[in-house]
Amino acid sequence: MSILVVGSVAFDTIKTPFGEARKVLGGSATYFSMAARIFSPVNLVAVVGRDFPSRYLDLFRKKGIDILGLKQAPGKTFYWEGEYGWDFSDPKTLTTDLNVFADFNPKIPESYKKSRYVFLANIDPVLQEKVLAQIKRPQLVASDTMNHWISSKPGQLLKLLKKVDIFFLNASEAKQLTSEANLVKAGKKILKSGPKVVVVKKGEHGVIMFSKNNIFTAPAYLLESVYDPTGAGDSFAGAFIGYLAKSGKINQAVLRKAVIYANVVATFTVEAFSIDRLAKVTISQVKQRLKKFKQYTAF
Repeated sequence: MSILVVGSVAFDTIKTPFGEARKVLGGSATYFSMAARIFSPVNLVAVVGRDFPSRYLDLFRKKGIDILGLKQAPGKTFYWEGEYGWDFSDPKTLTTDLNVFADFNPKIPESYKKSRYVFLANIDPVLQEKVLAQIKRPQLVASDTMNHWISSKPGQLLKLLKKVDIFFLNASEAKQLTSEANLVKAGKKILKSGPKVVVVKKGEHGVIMFSKNNIFTAPAYLLESVYDPTGAGDSFAGAFIGYLAKSGKINQAVLRKAVIYANVVATFTVEAFSIDRLAKVTISQVKQRLKKFKQYTAF
């Protein structure tokens, strides 16, 4: 079943202790789509500039990502430049040029409006709610956020959460949103804001998922080579929602499997810059790594 994702498609310049990649494909919707397509078809809504290469459009199509909703506008594509030290959890932003993304006002194509699975990637919560208003009776709505929206538009974000089924955020964002130092308290507090499921991503320390009567935690998959963590969280969300869409049902067992599959898929993202590794991943490779993950966690 197709998934609708609305977010950013961008150019990134990234420097890590292991190298540098200049003006490569990035953006929250890009990483989400490349991960979700492993499990289910994806419909992408975003905006890019006239400078966006046709080879990237061809790549999306080749990977089964429908780009009817990817609009090219006069101007330049959203650009981000960042640098990671040895602490990959805290990148230093050097440049952020919103360019055409500054005027992004998502218009959902008619053929997308009956989407059953909707993911609102990391954009202004006001825009996220506008997108949701255009969708006809979705089965599942999931969203992501970032510290900027938590600090600048907390009221709008909390309003949106009343309409969201699954909410993704990282550990520092969970603490910021709730003013709780303890993640268990933070997760339970966010549940009271409206979402049925809250997924707190902890990077190399794994993930915690909260639902009404359940808490599920899983460690991260063990990796020896990490080159670029950019987009890992978006890839996690993409695989998570992709697995749910493929399953066609949502219960505690399926949600827990989604966490594990998402953990595994995100590991491919960090093994190379941009989507270089993620774009080549097959479901067979995911399942092979899943077997190793089971070995790591069995007792």
